[in-house]
Amino acid sequence: MRKSLAYDLPTRLFHWIFAGLFVSAFFIAKTIDDDSPTYAYHMLLGITLAFTAALRIIWGVIGTRYARFTSFRLSPREMIEYFSSLLSNKTRRELGHNPASSWAAITMLFFTFGLAFTGIQMAQGNNKEFFEEIHELFANAFVITVVAHIGGVIFHTLRHKDPIALSMVTGQKTSDGNEPAIQSSRPVIAILFLILIAAFGVNLVRNYDSTTQKLNAFGLSLQLGEAENENDGASDSDDEGPGDDDGDDDD
Repeated sequence: MRKSLAYDLPTRLFHWIFAGLFVSAFFIAKTIDDDSPTYAYHMLLGITLAFTAALRIIWGVIGTRYARFTSFRLSPREMIEYFSSLLSNKTRRELGHNPASSWAAITMLFFTFGLAFTGIQMAQGNNKEFFEEIHELFANAFVITVVAHIGGVIFHTLRHKDPIALSMVTGQKTSDGNEPAIQSSRPVIAILFLILIAAFGVNLVRNYDSTTQKLNAFGLSLQLGEAENENDGASDSDDEGPGDDDGDDDD
């Protein structure tokens, strides 16, 4: 067995930014009332998550060997063989994604775009109740996938005494075979992607009006919450009773 460089810096960067954005958006959704102005940041984080996923797809096409989707092991036969080897303690260690992590990555990308699409439909007022149900379904399925992924990482670590999670920190993985290591971590590309994600997020915040809770960006107008002035207007109307317009009735 030997350790080799498997994951480039852009792939590791995507992994942790993706995780951080999802956890933050999910935390807001579960702890902040949807009437609160803060709840709008759930949507802003979600849109940024979808942008990050789009960049990951691009890198999955043009990136280094083990970042590319062509290296993912997605056949049902390989998945069955992988789980069989887990039970028999004969799992082969490889530099790239194993079948379970390959499917987890693809599934989470799919759920991300599903969440973004349904969230946008809700913010535009299109069949809101229907898309809210689908949105929640995607969110719960995403969480189940994340929990299963983390459980698999823990199981692998304990079963094989191999801290596989560190590969998304150092980029190094232990391999039983002779797969070639990647030659570079591509730090310049990682910095470029980091700048793009940060600029995208900043642009969303700059185009978000916290007073009206409306986001106008990229040709979309999204209502992320109930406007404050609408509430104020309703209150003012309630305060004006039918007798407030009393004139001099002494004539």
